[in-house]
Amino acid sequence: MTHPQRAFIFDMDGTIVDNMAFHTKSWLAFFERRGHTVDADEFFRATAGRQGHEIMAHYMGDHLSKEESALLDFEKESLYRELYAPHRATVKGFDALIAAAKSRRVALAVATAAPNDNIVFTLDGLALRGHFDAVVGAADVARGKPNPDVFLLAAQRCGAAPEHSIVFEDAPLGVEAARRAGMRAVVLTTTLPAEAFAEFDNVICIARDFSELDVEQLFGLSADFAAASTL
Repeated sequence: MTHPQRAFIFDMDGTIVDNMAFHTKSWLAFFERRGHTVDADEFFRATAGRQGHEIMAHYMGDHLSKEESALLDFEKESLYRELYAPHRATVKGFDALIAAAKSRRVALAVATAAPNDNIVFTLDGLALRGHFDAVVGAADVARGKPNPDVFLLAAQRCGAAPEHSIVFEDAPLGVEAARRAGMRAVVLTTTLPAEAFAEFDNVICIARDFSELDVEQLFGLSADFAAASTL
């Protein structure tokens, strides 16, 4: 009997690495240089998971050309990497979880709104890229989260159907993108408290980190959740 391919799909920033405070800090510094005052909490809730050009357009106007937006985004991301580099590390339990998943032939993917330079900075900087069957970033899809494109492409490249894929996320826009993709989600509270995800009907588990998560238990929770939702 052939079993369907299963997949774990990880958001990168705030999920594999606990870095969202540094992203927010770099964005706020970037906007402050240009005379914009932005509330940190509101900014994260409104933008986490969106691509850089979408954030630029939201705060600076859609008059920017593609080239102008790309140059500004490069400036901001360079500032972020400078701030975060000394702190770069995986979230507790991540390495053990992906090793356990691999031993059970669960495909692994990264699905992120980050540009390629940041993917290189994180995945190659921590020697993680070789563990993944697929890496999908901002250069691969036209729209950021909450659109489901990045998760659907990651699952496709893993050979897994959405119903057999579990997304790991830290942001409401990402969980909404997973919901639109027809995928269950595990929420990590690295950035926001559990209450921020109360409205989502596709969340099967909420955890502080990866250390207490079990591969088969998560797929069991996903199956139970799906069965209950059809009753």
